[in-house]
Amino acid sequence: MNKNSLRIAACAFAGTLALSGYHTSLQARINTPSLVPAAGIAVVLEDRATIQDLTQEVIQNIAYLESASGIQPNIVIASEKVAKAETPAADESSDKKKKVEFRTSAGFSVSELSTNGTASDDSAKEAQSEETEEISTEEETTQEEEQDFRGLVIAQVNNYVNVRSMPSEEGEIVGKLYDDSVGEYIEEKDGWYKIVSGKCEGYVKAEYCVTGDEAQKLAKEVGTTYAVVNTTTLKVRQEASTESIVLGLVPLEEELVVKEELDGWVKIEIEEGDGYVSREYVNLRTDFVHAESKEEEEARLAEEAREREAARAAAQAAEAARAEKLVQKQAQNQAIVEAAQNAVASTQGSEIGKAVADYALQFVGNPYVYGGTSLTNGTDCSGFVMSVYANFGVSLPHSSSAQRSKGYNVGGIANAQPGDIVCYSGHVGIYIGNGQIVHASSAKTGIKVSNATYKNILAVRRIF
Repeated sequence: MNKNSLRIAACAFAGTLALSGYHTSLQARINTPSLVPAAGIAVVLEDRATIQDLTQEVIQNIAYLESASGIQPNIVIASEKVAKAETPAADESSDKKKKVEFRTSAGFSVSELSTNGTASDDSAKEAQSEETEEISTEEETTQEEEQDFRGLVIAQVNNYVNVRSMPSEEGEIVGKLYDDSVGEYIEEKDGWYKIVSGKCEGYVKAEYCVTGDEAQKLAKEVGTTYAVVNTTTLKVRQEASTESIVLGLVPLEEELVVKEELDGWVKIEIEEGDGYVSREYVNLRTDFVHAESKEEEEARLAEEAREREAARAAAQAAEAARAEKLVQKQAQNQAIVEAAQNAVASTQGSEIGKAVADYALQFVGNPYVYGGTSLTNGTDCSGFVMSVYANFGVSLPHSSSAQRSKGYNVGGIANAQPGDIVCYSGHVGIYIGNGQIVHASSAKTGIKVSNATYKNILAVRRIF
């Protein structure tokens, strides 16, 4: 017995490893060939003992396991996966799981237990494994509890409310909290809320904002909840069941707008329609619009001016290149170019933007291929946009979520011009004018022309 009261006893039966703090229980099984004796150790971690004590003591007492089983074990403790038991848990009803991984030459099979020592359902895990091609080796408790937004301050005004340096209209304006924008509540003073929002900290008039229970009710309406895929390839199903048919596949780190949160499932939107993904393989995130500080506003206005100037210069250079290329290809694509020009002739916009739309239209009818980038042999939606813009010397990422941050926001479809990138949940296309887009739609339809408003638009971004 050492000073930390750590007891280790050797066992000659099918081995079980049990780690006991105040409220923690873990179990592992030794799986050995039939001709090899099975053996294990039982460990009790008592008051003031730590995982470090366990590591040292197990290594020092390997002889017990060897003498009991005849196996020469090679024990490795995966300490990076061990939850420390430095402090006893205060709430015995906690359902958090902790895991220790041991490996020996005979091989360990590790099972997680809840705090009452009951093993998790391995068969359920196997059933869930068909949801993904890559499953995390370390399960964690799913967090489906409702998020607490009562500590937020949400502006409810026609335009914006000033953020001031002190709780008075005499205070200096340090930023603007726009309608439905959000800050974190610090304190209330004389009818003013002190908030932190983005890079802005100061006071807003309480009469123009809501917090507490009102903020809790309003938060999901003003924020956008995304499901971020955390596995290599995720299946989107027609119904919230592993028995339901697969609508489509979504790659790692793709961000999908959440339409509804269910028990163990999330309803999302992809190009093929509304579908469901397992809650286990996505991370939920709710984004809010924050205040804009005075410095950020000045920087934004200056950056927008620079972007417009750069876009004009790029448009002039690209226009010259386009004109030369059109002369070279006139014999083979004159009919396509003329048809595309007729489609966008009545729409205002830059000549280079119209050139992008014209170029994209010539690939209508070509196939859709998940993960593809070929405009002739097959491409997906973001690969289509990426390859079209590559023809004009613009490098874009192969991701609809990442493309949503390129260029600059024009403020909605009402301001769209030919060549603009129209962004949806898990999808993207190119605006061609007259309220239409050209896009790599799905494996069923390939590259086609659709009404831009056929589904909810998240943003319209302008490159040229």
